[in-house]
Amino acid sequence: MASLEKFHGILPAFYACYDEEGNISEARTKDLCDYLLGKGVQGVYVGGSSGECIYHNLDERKAVLTYVANQLRGKMTLIAHVGAPSTRDSIELAKHAAELGYDALSAIPPIYFKLPDRAVFKYWSDIIEATDLPFIIYNIPQTTGYTLSPALFAKMLENKKVIGVKNSSMPTMDIERFKKVGGDDVIVFNGPDEQFVSGRIMGADAGIGGTYASMPELFLQANEWVKAGKFAEATAIQSDINDIIIALCSQDGSMYAVIKEVLRRKGVDIGGVRAPMHNISEEDLARVDGIVQMIDQAVERHCK
Repeated sequence: MASLEKFHGILPAFYACYDEEGNISEARTKDLCDYLLGKGVQGVYVGGSSGECIYHNLDERKAVLTYVANQLRGKMTLIAHVGAPSTRDSIELAKHAAELGYDALSAIPPIYFKLPDRAVFKYWSDIIEATDLPFIIYNIPQTTGYTLSPALFAKMLENKKVIGVKNSSMPTMDIERFKKVGGDDVIVFNGPDEQFVSGRIMGADAGIGGTYASMPELFLQANEWVKAGKFAEATAIQSDINDIIIALCSQDGSMYAVIKEVLRRKGVDIGGVRAPMHNISEEDLARVDGIVQMIDQAVERHCK
């Protein structure tokens, strides 16, 4: 079993970066890469929910994978999310990511049609066999409508290319169950940012999250406190993180639109979000000042 150390730590889910016309921007993608590299995160998860993948065509998804790899390959761990409505498109994305030098692949289960476990197993297996890269299952039942069971996870792990699961279901018990099935030979990523600390305590080895890039310092420090066994300190950071997440989700625009405005205030302009997601309103603009202040004050409290 190859070392899984490269997959440990804080791995932000990478955002879609658009130009003023709403097209994928290579320059702005590079800007976000440089920003995250400068923050010291251990890797990025490219082309997932935070990357608005379901609103991108195949060429756009391949372009994003290319731009990120060109900027960050060899500098941090790169995981490519290649889940798509069809197995054919998923395999094409998987092969593209492998050619670009990604460290691992990941995929949600097939969406829209409710498929039985045997079809989901076949879908993931077909992606896995398309390249030599290790594979990470993405379990996010609240958006896909499909819940990964410990039994199917165990069956998937019979394929040695499967190295773990990005678990975004809300119960931390799921993390404990998946870790019990896989043990030390698999890596379990905490998905819900609101439970990062509890997920780590319950057995998650690392985290991949959609709000990490808006406040990377807080998640990096929380992770260090968990590793040091300083759970009270880690929990205090989690409380501030949750206040910030609630604020990010309480505006007129989508959470990702608000996060992108936060990043713009920090000098990283990556555009808005793609319809049908809502961009921020004029009323949001003033409220974002308060969110930026919340983040800055939390960083000052916990990371200095």
